[in-house]
Amino acid sequence: MAERAIGLAYRELNDFGSALEHLDRAVRIAVRAGDRHAAALARLSRAYVLANTGRNGAALRSLAAALPDLHGVEAGHGRMQRGVVLYFAGRFSESEVEYGAAIALAVEHGDQIGEARARNNRGLVRANLGDPAAAERDFTRAGALFTDLGFELAGVDVRWNGGVAAAQAGQVPRALRILADADADYERLDVPRPALLLDRLELLLSIPLVEEAVALAERAVTRLRDRGMDSDLAEALLFRARVALLAGDLDTLETAAAEALELFQRQRRRSWADFARHMQLRAAFVRGDRSPTLLTATVRGANRLDDAGWTTAALAARIEAAQLAVGLGRLPQARRLLAQAAGHRTSSTGIRRAQGWYAESLRRRLVGDRRGALTALRSGLIVLDAYRAAVGAFDLRAHSGALGEQLARDGLTLSIETRRPETVIAWAERGRAGALRMTPARPPSDPRLAAALSDLRVTATDLRQAVLDGAPYAGLDRRRNRLETLIRDKTRQVEGPGTVARPATVAMISDRLAGAVLVEFVEHSGQLSAVLVRNGRAQMCHLDAAGATRQPLKILRFALQRLAALPEAELERSGARAAADRAASQLDTLLFAPMRDRIGDRPLVLVPTGALHATPWSALATCADHPTVVAPSATSWLRAASRERRAANTAVYVAGPNLADATIETRVLSRSTPDAVVIDGPQARVEAVASALDGCGLAHIAAHGSFRWDNPLFSAIELVDGPLTLHDLQSLTQAPEVLVLSACDLGLSSVRPGDELMGLTAALLGLGTRTLIASVLSVPSEDTVALMLELHRHLRTGTPAADALAHAQRHSRSRGARGFAAAASFVCFGAS
Repeated sequence: MAERAIGLAYRELNDFGSALEHLDRAVRIAVRAGDRHAAALARLSRAYVLANTGRNGAALRSLAAALPDLHGVEAGHGRMQRGVVLYFAGRFSESEVEYGAAIALAVEHGDQIGEARARNNRGLVRANLGDPAAAERDFTRAGALFTDLGFELAGVDVRWNGGVAAAQAGQVPRALRILADADADYERLDVPRPALLLDRLELLLSIPLVEEAVALAERAVTRLRDRGMDSDLAEALLFRARVALLAGDLDTLETAAAEALELFQRQRRRSWADFARHMQLRAAFVRGDRSPTLLTATVRGANRLDDAGWTTAALAARIEAAQLAVGLGRLPQARRLLAQAAGHRTSSTGIRRAQGWYAESLRRRLVGDRRGALTALRSGLIVLDAYRAAVGAFDLRAHSGALGEQLARDGLTLSIETRRPETVIAWAERGRAGALRMTPARPPSDPRLAAALSDLRVTATDLRQAVLDGAPYAGLDRRRNRLETLIRDKTRQVEGPGTVARPATVAMISDRLAGAVLVEFVEHSGQLSAVLVRNGRAQMCHLDAAGATRQPLKILRFALQRLAALPEAELERSGARAAADRAASQLDTLLFAPMRDRIGDRPLVLVPTGALHATPWSALATCADHPTVVAPSATSWLRAASRERRAANTAVYVAGPNLADATIETRVLSRSTPDAVVIDGPQARVEAVASALDGCGLAHIAAHGSFRWDNPLFSAIELVDGPLTLHDLQSLTQAPEVLVLSACDLGLSSVRPGDELMGLTAALLGLGTRTLIASVLSVPSEDTVALMLELHRHLRTGTPAADALAHAQRHSRSRGARGFAAAASFVCFGAS
């Protein structure tokens, strides 16, 4: 009994080698003494430690030797231990059977603690088997038993497992909610659970939220290293390696994987060591190793990962092994590996199903079945759409575009090979701004969220004033970051309606284009192309290398910023106007010269890609000569253009603080609109403005604005009591139909994989705004006022928004360099 106790103590200290030495000694002493019962209990403990080290076969043999000598409650504990080992081995169906037997024995003998523990464990197994309802029943019963027994901490552990199960089932918002509640309970009980960080990391990787995962992985590694928790530290290092792979940081991947491998080997955790080796093999693959040695190691590693229950990792390994085999000319082996991976098309989780479809597409391509490959890729993207639409938070949807990036890219490759523009635009749309195809989710009424938003406004106002006064502001900055994190985490717990619109087709686009031309830019293999849709037909146009546009775009934006900021006396000698003209001409030639004849004098609908989303389009001659609207995707343009126009409705004019011309601008505009609502001075507060915007036909906001590259969804319009952010706008019952933002930068968006956009522009279009006029640059105040007055003069006559903006921009350009800068900065987004 003493040797067994020492062995279990070493296990708690993560010294598995010493644990096994003492447990082996306990077994030998008991056998020598002829005490079969004591030997069985020691074997039970030994099996648990063996399972912890990944030696599942040895653990099952130890249990097989123990179980005949265990009876009653202890037999139930033995069956539960067998369930644990089978769970570690990934044999979930067998594990469920063992837990069922353990529960039956516990109930028969009145062992409530044993029943609660077995149900808690079986809940995780059932989640892995794709039965979340059964898992929830087990967790509910286990929680009730622990509550009745007065085991509050064990009850929190059950809820934690419920969060893990929700994550495994792809129920991200629910998992976030449960884990947040469990974390709060652990803090209240003053019980540290650093391993909770690892489950959060798994959730972040499932989206994937790469930047946040990098920061959290670093935090977890530091915290666990400081506490000397080597077992959890090894797992955190493995997470750090996985995050580094997604971030493209191969040096960190290799360093973290090597350290994790060393710890796992020292701890004799074989299955975990196999995962760490898998990460090292992936690093070699990404670095370009295509050797037979790597192929052999990857196939062997995939089999070991499968044996250990690392199903998703094994799936990724087989796909990479198949790609290696293709490169080495071993096509029969590649087909076998892909067929094995494609079996996951019916898997329990959406991400694995999508990967299974991806493997099937690769298999179809190997046999020359391009059509079948496209069908498989489409099926994978449909699975991912359903997964993404189940989350409600706009940022989670935008980040999750990375999940389908490879499938969409391969689909685009195959579609370009078909030389059919209709197919190309269909595939470009499948992989572009998918978050905007999903029905928006409105955040529920939450007092804590409302209080946090109110506190954020106060803090942001105090912070801005402290910066202006030159006062210390580090504490205010930290408070703002904490509040933003709380608001972000709260909104991420909202579930999505789960509905997704079809991607636009050429026929659907043509029905709405009338006399306009839609130009969708496509980047593929470093080449920029465009698909034109006009007169019911699509045409491909190959442009220059994608990188050719970067430098002129950078120069154009810089020159326009100079024109807006320089004192009048310095404008002429600065050379900024000449630099802007040269860069604009170069960019116009790169993007439009090959298609000018096909555009003619028609209005334009532009769908940019990548860095082109930040283009000041009206600075380009082709766009300056045509009414132009810009959309995140053809599908989002189609949705906006198809919205029924509202009957004449109230106009709202808002003037923000600390902007001398804003009140003049809104007062002048309101004179021509007798029923207009004007909000300025001390009345321009967030609640009043949001209330007025709700459902209005036309809204004009003249205020300072700021685009947050570090946190795009906290880009804001500055009002008297603080920032009006997307989180405030999401509470609107109906977004404004037409919204003009006479402020700096608010037309900008952060571009994520899959051309997913994050910022006020994309979010407002997703919430239902038909037309948004906003700037992609800082703007000169006086000339912006003149531009806005001219814009509204045309809008009042019923001129479509893009036409009205084009007229106003022509007028503004005639006012000199600053007028040119103001005109170039504004873009009409959505639909005219």
